[in-house]
Amino acid sequence: MTRKTKALTMALCAVLLVVTTVFATMAFLTSQDSVTNTFTVGEISLTLDEKDTDGSKTDTTTDGRDKANEYHLLPSSTYEKDPTVHVAANSEDCYVYVKVTNGIAEVEATTGNYDDVEYKSISDQIKTLGWKQLVVDGKEVVGVYYQTVSKAKYIQELVVFKEFKIKGDVSNEELAKYATKTDDTKIIEVVAYAVQSAGFDDAADAWSNTFGN
Repeated sequence: MTRKTKALTMALCAVLLVVTTVFATMAFLTSQDSVTNTFTVGEISLTLDEKDTDGSKTDTTTDGRDKANEYHLLPSSTYEKDPTVHVAANSEDCYVYVKVTNGIAEVEATTGNYDDVEYKSISDQIKTLGWKQLVVDGKEVVGVYYQTVSKAKYIQELVVFKEFKIKGDVSNEELAKYATKTDDTKIIEVVAYAVQSAGFDDAADAWSNTFGN
């Protein structure tokens, strides 16, 4: 091999070495990541009951709560009645409403002292227990009250009212009208509702677009 040929070979080897080195450092720089969307479904659940006070055991639950009670009405007598809304654990933020039909308003005692015991009417009790009168378009929705409930890991209990009292000056003839089951208006009825708060402007908006229709 001549000196010139040898020199050319060495040069080619050098070039090949350089090219190989360059290609080795030109490996692509890459990175990868991803976002996986998972979905769960929210839930709102509530129940409504009251203490079993007449021993009728009508739909009575294991903790002594009941769906209905009967009352033997007497003048100036006070009766325990504690309708309570139970909002299930992990229920979403929601508005809880109660619609209270007070069919005994004409014979119910009002705020004042009766037999030296202070008593508040059903409607006054509701307001003192955290319920707000529902107002839609500037008008009160008769008998409808609400509370705003936030999501919690425990059951939330919302008492509607605790008792009712009969006037002391009501006659037996008047009370007899409430003993018949032919007039369905002479009862105390409580109905509970709940709707998610998300997506609505306020409690009035939520009611108008759901139960108020």
